[in-house]
Amino acid sequence: MTAHRAGPREWAALAVLMLPVLMVSVDNTVLSFALPAISVDLKPTGTQLLWIVDLYAIMLAGLLIAMGTIGDRFGRRRLLLLGTVGFGAASLVAAYSSSPEMLLLARALQGVFGATLMPSTLSLIRNVFHDPRDRRLAIASWAAMFSGGAALGPVLGGWLLGHASWGSVFLINVPIVVVLVPLALALLPESRDPSPSPLDPLAIVLSLTAMLPLVFGIKNLAEHGLSDLTLTAFAGGIVSAWALVHRLRTSPAPMIDLSLFGNRVFSGAIVANLLSLMGLTGFLFLGAQLLQLVLGLTAMDAALVLLPGLLATVVAGFVAVRLVNVVSIRALVTASFVASATGYAITALTDVPSVMSVAVAFTVMGVGIGMAETLTNDVMLSSVPSSKAGAASAISETAYEIGAVLGTAVLGTVLTSTYRSHLTYPAMLQWGERQGAFETLGGTVQVAKHYPNEVGDGLLDSARAAFDLGVQYTSAAAIVIALLAALVSWRTLKHA
Repeated sequence: MTAHRAGPREWAALAVLMLPVLMVSVDNTVLSFALPAISVDLKPTGTQLLWIVDLYAIMLAGLLIAMGTIGDRFGRRRLLLLGTVGFGAASLVAAYSSSPEMLLLARALQGVFGATLMPSTLSLIRNVFHDPRDRRLAIASWAAMFSGGAALGPVLGGWLLGHASWGSVFLINVPIVVVLVPLALALLPESRDPSPSPLDPLAIVLSLTAMLPLVFGIKNLAEHGLSDLTLTAFAGGIVSAWALVHRLRTSPAPMIDLSLFGNRVFSGAIVANLLSLMGLTGFLFLGAQLLQLVLGLTAMDAALVLLPGLLATVVAGFVAVRLVNVVSIRALVTASFVASATGYAITALTDVPSVMSVAVAFTVMGVGIGMAETLTNDVMLSSVPSSKAGAASAISETAYEIGAVLGTAVLGTVLTSTYRSHLTYPAMLQWGERQGAFETLGGTVQVAKHYPNEVGDGLLDSARAAFDLGVQYTSAAAIVIALLAALVSWRTLKHA
């Protein structure tokens, strides 16, 4: 029997489902261009600055599977609406934060409510689109919005920062919330699992107590070396991760079916999905600061430099759907990571960074990211039984968010630690509250403005040289990661 083809109402429902995807993905990266302004206004330490970026994605990743279970039990549309309203409220708190601590709290709340949004989107897409051809195009649109939204974040943020304060990058969520709620009520059908897994509070706690210490350990290792605190964080995270896996294996009705990872194609696609986002967010973290603080561009001009990469990301995702008819998924995903490695190589091997070199590097990377995100999500959903689609969707989104976390936690920490260790400045500048300003390039530039003479010029030269070296080291690390990901993809996606 031929499946019902989608009509105008179904495609309108897809457009509604793109709105929460847009909010969550944009908020992963929209802060990139606001970091210098936040550094000046709120005066966070280097560690706080990284956590302001990371905490949102950490909470999101840690709660996705739990929220997916809640949606299965109580209704996916209902959870989507609850998360939308909560996300909008948390965005208002973030926009008007007056201290690093307040902004960190707001980012954590955004992560909690963001986790209620994402598990519903793919499940509702599968419920709305019954014909495989329609569903494949819908999933490609979903994946393109994910990667395109992540790339749109800094572009949109740059434009806003050219016209308003840094808080405006959070206020963009409010009109989306106002539009999304009535449209979701009108166009989205309610959907729930007739036999949902029971809610497991202990597993939820273990997922968070595994992720938070591990990411903190990575940061602390780069900043302070193998200290007792670093070892304690790693030990706590590993113990919680082991306990979580043990509970999932022994539970008669686990929140997530670990047998999915026994599928080689599924596992390979998960790894590829995670590493592609790791490369993207790492590049945005260094690229935004390179364009503004080293090359001297305004936030808006810097955003325009990344526009070709944004377009390449979206276009490549839809082109990939066509290419799979003539080229294997295995070859395309592998090639996507070679493109990512090439983008970082352009950044690392350019003697003097320029606007053109950054634009070309991000465009090349965008082609790879767009292909990888579309194809890995399609592979993950098609490689498991339809009855496991909800769990597969939650795992896919969790991998996406973990990749976003690791992009700044690993690559961002390489950049920050290299900068700090190679920055030199006169002893007279090590005083009072400005001591912490030297932890970030933005803070150092602000201090240098107070010394409009050879002292300030020398400090700026040292800061930019240290940051340039950090860019090279970070790019080298990213190239190694991308090439390893290409190898993993080639070996695991043979039968995709």
